[in-house]
This record gives sequence, C-alpha cells and structure tokens, in this order.
Amino acid sequence: MAAPHIHILLCTHNGGDHLADQLESYAAQAHADWSLWVSDDASTDGTRDTIARFAARHPGRQVTVFDGPALGPAANYFSLLARPEIPDGWVAFSDQDDVWLPHKLAHGLAVMEERGVEVYASRTILTDANLTRIGPSVVHRRGPSFPNALVQNILAGNTLILTPEAFARLRAMTAAALREGITPPHHDWWIYLAMSGAGMGIVNDLRPGLLYRQHASNALGAHRGLRAGTARLALLRDRHYAGWLATNLSGLAAASMYMTPPNRALAEAFGTVRQASGGAARLMTMRKLGITRQSWRGDLVLAGLALTGRI
Repeated sequence: MAAPHIHILLCTHNGGDHLADQLESYAAQAHADWSLWVSDDASTDGTRDTIARFAARHPGRQVTVFDGPALGPAANYFSLLARPEIPDGWVAFSDQDDVWLPHKLAHGLAVMEERGVEVYASRTILTDANLTRIGPSVVHRRGPSFPNALVQNILAGNTLILTPEAFARLRAMTAAALREGITPPHHDWWIYLAMSGAGMGIVNDLRPGLLYRQHASNALGAHRGLRAGTARLALLRDRHYAGWLATNLSGLAAASMYMTPPNRALAEAFGTVRQASGGAARLMTMRKLGITRQSWRGDLVLAGLALTGRI
C-alpha cells in the first residue's frame, strides 16, 4: 500500500496548557504526509494563538481551523465530520492534550494493511499532567464486536485511524443521526458502534501509540483506578449510562440503512429487551443475544443493571 495522505481531525477547547506538545508530536511523525483540520469550540485562552504559531513554523503544511458549535466535545467532533471542506480520505482522530509517539501513524497504517481492516485503535500509555508515565492502558481481551459495542466502548478515540471507506460510512451514519436531532453522547463510542454495526474490520492494537495525559480537565479520562471506577459507578446508579444507551440506539436506528442486516436486527432486539419487564428475563435474553462487556467483572455489573432495570 502506498503511504496515504492522512487528515488529522483535532477538536480543541481551552487547550492552551498542553496543545503545543500535541502539535509538535504531529511534526515528529515518521509518516509525514498529513494535514491538520481543527474545530475550536469557543476557546478563551491561547489555543488559537498556539495553532497559529505552529502553522507559521510549518509553512508548507495545511492547517485549517473552524469554529465549533460550542455544545460540548461530542457535538464538536460531529460538526468537524460534517465539514464539506474536509475531502474524503484517510483520517486520524486526535485529542488536544496528548503526545503522539513518532511511530503512531506509520505503525497504525502498517497494522491496517497487514490485518486488512478499515478501523485502527490502540492502547495508550497513561501519564500524569507532566507526562510522567503511569503505565499502559487496559487490554480488552475479548476484542471488538458489535454486541460489545452496544454496551461498552473499547476504542480510544485519540488513537483512531480510518480508511476512506470507513470515513465515508461514518460521515453518512453520523449525518443520518444528526438529521433526526440525535447527537450521540461520545464520539469514540459512536465510531465503535457505527463501524462495527456496518461490518467494518476493526483492530485494537496492543502496542501503545501515544502518551495519554491524565489531568483535571479530561472530558472522561482513562478507565483505570479507584477514582475512575467510583465515577463510573455513579453514572450507572444515576441512570446516565441508560440514557447513553438509549441515545446510541436511536442514532443507530436513524442510520440503520448503513448497517449489516444481522447487526440491525441485533440493535433492534436489544432496544426491545431494554424495555421488557422482569429483570431475570431481560438478563437471559441479553445473554442469548451475546451482549457482553470485556471482563467478568463488567459482565457482573451489566447483569446487575439488567436485573434492576437500569439499562
């Protein structure tokens, strides 16, 4: 495969503290054929100045900045996907506060070619705010699948690379959802749902591709540690998770024409079982449908949600 041009899609909001490190890590990539497309969501700090200085230091590089909708991270990413100025092609998603390792793009492309897949994600190396390394992110040993995507996201959005075919399908599915007034709550989970639902091949690489900075302003942060676990349990208890599932399913229903028939039927069946009375029957049906999380602990939590009607 000839080395393709990659459109890096970056969403920013008051990222001035760490953005410069992220931008310079693009410039240090072994795969040097890329352009940068930024949607800035009403930043009030030096974010745009940082981007302008980066563009001035790299005059031969295309760096384009749009105004975001100022409706939160997910809406910002979806608005960037909808920009007609971004041509069809390969894309890589980026957060504003990480540091890409020099091999990230080149290695991702090589793995995609080797595995023959349309969607690439990888593990990350967790760090503190000063980039002191904490350790690698978790391993999702059951691997990507649409039944798993219905109840869990395992694709780190800041590591994603999509082929032109996958990007075109993602744009179409996202547009279909947005036309119905549905904004999925998390762009990376939506990408996992849409791409697996459409039958795209997905690899979740064990080799980390970036330093994932953990700090107080993370939109959600890594799924690791007591604090993260406690925060997520609160989301389950307060039915935020159930609301996310409902919105995701509504988005899939709006984009169902782009899904494979078996996955379309599975999404519809899951939507039906969520509304069924009787926790035990709900749990048994979910198990028959093959809907699972990535660990036995996760399955226990999912079972508890099914039994108590919080799903």
